[in-house]
Amino acid sequence: MIKINSKELEDINSIRHGFFTRKGGVSEGLYSSLNCGPGSSDKKENIEINRLRVKNTLGKDIKKLCTLYQIHSNKVVRVEYDFADRIQADAMVTDKKNMALGILTADCAPVLFADEKAGVIGAAHAGWKGAMAGILENTVKEMLKLGAEKNSIIVVIGPCIEKSSYEVGEEFYKKFIEENKENDKFFSPATKKEKFLFDLPAYALSKLKKFGLTKVFCLGVDTLQDKERFFSYRRSTLAGEKDYGRQISAIVIE
Repeated sequence: MIKINSKELEDINSIRHGFFTRKGGVSEGLYSSLNCGPGSSDKKENIEINRLRVKNTLGKDIKKLCTLYQIHSNKVVRVEYDFADRIQADAMVTDKKNMALGILTADCAPVLFADEKAGVIGAAHAGWKGAMAGILENTVKEMLKLGAEKNSIIVVIGPCIEKSSYEVGEEFYKKFIEENKENDKFFSPATKKEKFLFDLPAYALSKLKKFGLTKVFCLGVDTLQDKERFFSYRRSTLAGEKDYGRQISAIVIE
């Protein structure tokens, strides 16, 4: 598990978080070993054991580890104590204690939010579609409804595919330029003709800062390149593998 170290987080005592790696679970083969994704073809019992290990790592009093059926949308749901698993959305917020919010990824960006003063947390799945559609801004909006304040919210963008690994085509590039010509700064020419390298974490970071958040951090860990620690959809696809695992990133109010 990876935790961010920063001066801004030193005084946070009531909120726990972790960007879990693929290590420490019971799954085998393509899913070795801490695969937490029920959308994979891994054995159901292995996924349940892995998720229980994550839950126990976060704290002995955790009531539930909540995850979503992620659909690359801008939909955010509020987590209450009667939260049902596998709701179709891409972010969650809550002010309830001991309800852990978990985001599953395998190249997309897991983004964790916390306002300790207000006692409000959030977690978002930000692939390029969701980020463009406003999933990050919508997460903040829902946190504000629960009493959070922009100048108190701390955000961490976790392990995801980095620019040097994220090769895209011209049509992809054009989508971003059509949204905003300034998005050109998130692209660099790739070695292949008519291909570009896209900086997903920088794009997400820019979205959050434009929305008025100032305490935003990025781990800068590349899921595609770090095979030992992370699952990667793109790496599995390039290798011709039939499936892939998902790591989890989670946050909870103790």
